[in-house]
Amino acid sequence: MRKKANLASRATALGMTVAVALSLALTGCSSGDSAETTVAATTAAETTTAAETTAAAETTEETSSAETEAAEETSSEVAKVENKTGEKIKVGYDIYYLGNSWSVQLYQEFKWNAENLYKDDLDVTYVQSDNDVSKQIANLEDLIAQGVDVIITTPIDTTAINSTLQDAMDAGIKVVLLAATIDGDSYDSLVTVDERDFGATGAEWLVEQIGGEGDIILLNGISGFSSNTLRYEGAMSVFDQYPDINILAAEDADWDYATAKTVTSDLLATYPEIDGVWSQGGAMTLGAIDSFNEANRDLVPMTGEDNNGYLKACVNNNMEGIAVSKPTWLARVAIENAVKLMNGEEVKKDDIYPVMTITTEQMPDYVHMDLSDDVWCGTELPEDVLAEIFSN
Repeated sequence: MRKKANLASRATALGMTVAVALSLALTGCSSGDSAETTVAATTAAETTTAAETTAAAETTEETSSAETEAAEETSSEVAKVENKTGEKIKVGYDIYYLGNSWSVQLYQEFKWNAENLYKDDLDVTYVQSDNDVSKQIANLEDLIAQGVDVIITTPIDTTAINSTLQDAMDAGIKVVLLAATIDGDSYDSLVTVDERDFGATGAEWLVEQIGGEGDIILLNGISGFSSNTLRYEGAMSVFDQYPDINILAAEDADWDYATAKTVTSDLLATYPEIDGVWSQGGAMTLGAIDSFNEANRDLVPMTGEDNNGYLKACVNNNMEGIAVSKPTWLARVAIENAVKLMNGEEVKKDDIYPVMTITTEQMPDYVHMDLSDDVWCGTELPEDVLAEIFSN
């Protein structure tokens, strides 16, 4: 757990539950400590007698077993909330988008939890909105008509679905917003990260990397999403403090590799000098890196997310980067809050988690070279599941 503790320590003030959740956040892309443990054990064995070695091995085995049991118990405490309703909870889950790898993993994280940890507690109806707000409204209306107990949705727009969400609440349906918010209060619980801090964290790092001056480009996500707006606002709250930083362009790249690669290639053709890239998405940053390489331009500091492909690129190109995380395990928290709401338990209306970061120096510890570029490290999904999801 040593490598994961670097990020878990950022949440100490939030209490043990959050600290444990954050310590699990990079399970999918962090290397284990088994190699280091083996080396340490071998070194110790060379300097002890046979009897001492045997005793040490027995102690190590007992300790390891105890640590494993403790870890499993802690994981169980974090990952499972008891359903006290006496019957299965009818959940309507809106798959808001499957157009990028993060949204795919978010859905798969929800599905895995629903079908494994909560298989005896939930009866899930899935709808798919395809990033179309009109379709999302229609899907939510259909879930209301079906009389589900809880709706879990990721708002595509900050205002368009508000009245529909209010209709759900008026019908006695609990509403949980996952990973995006609305301009209003027609929900029971919002599960996300501090998006402004997300944008500001990357911006502060980039400012430091380029010495507070230079020409930069900004790669945004999808207009209309609260995450996109808040991250951009967070970044600009930093950049506005530095008059010698010139923003050449701020372009939407849809949190998508191919779109970002095209956008960056066009910007490289337009601007002969770019000193840094602020990107609010890891796949977008990977597209930018490939564009720079294909244009034979020197790589510059670039911000990104905890996308495995981005981490690989930073390590392989020996370049400066920072990975800011919005973990897909938020889907598990959304389920937990839904169960608690149905139990009549108190739930935070705004369940906001702090952002986590992986610096250049830490990336070799967290990158997973044998998994797909499309994997996101802020996950609790087993490696075999991640490998299957992103096998193509």
